[in-house]
Amino acid sequence: MTRPAGINSAVTPAEIVRPYVPAAAVDHVARLLEGMAVDLRVVRPRRSKLGDHRPPPTPLRPHRITVNADLNPYAFLTTLLHEVAHAATWERHRGGVFRRRRLRPHGPEWQQEFSAVLGPVREAGVFPDDVAAALTRSLENPAAATCSDRGLLLALARYDRSPEGRVRVEDLSEGTWFRIDGRHAFRAGRLVRTRRQCFAAGSGREYRVHGLLFVEPLAQEPTRQRAGRKRGM
Repeated sequence: MTRPAGINSAVTPAEIVRPYVPAAAVDHVARLLEGMAVDLRVVRPRRSKLGDHRPPPTPLRPHRITVNADLNPYAFLTTLLHEVAHAATWERHRGGVFRRRRLRPHGPEWQQEFSAVLGPVREAGVFPDDVAAALTRSLENPAAATCSDRGLLLALARYDRSPEGRVRVEDLSEGTWFRIDGRHAFRAGRLVRTRRQCFAAGSGREYRVHGLLFVEPLAQEPTRQRAGRKRGM
């Protein structure tokens, strides 16, 4: 995890994002982050999300934005700008429309902010043509959000490096066992939009795992897990 970027941080936003985003986007992202109070954290990969935003819990606290560290540069940039747009939407509307009705997470207000923060890097040609086209389609569809737009996610995923012996969760057959990070084992269930319903070995607890996550497929349920479940019967 990096130290947070924000008003009281000794690390500048540019220093934090430089290893993760395309070089041509560093200055733009740094200016956005310097313009608001943001605690930016680059975190270890999570199964269920690429990034998130939490508004300030009190007036004197910053927004908190997290982004997974394993994303390719184009996915990291898109995810970070997605979350910055949430922070900008909160700042712009917290004293007005929030008092009358609840904003939709990816409603027209967010769409407008996302288009604004994304515009300069699109115009500068930072994204490859296929990603730029997918972003344009996503922005033109009011019902879409970057976190669930399959076309955009697939375009971004083309720039991932596939680890040896790993496959994407969405490519597993239903019922296949797999392991995440060499530790936790799950059985693949049905696809639910951009995620797959998965069940933990032993407990059977349900999780929703992102379809583009790389995992290690297993030939069968892990022996230790099977034995533990039999002992409990």
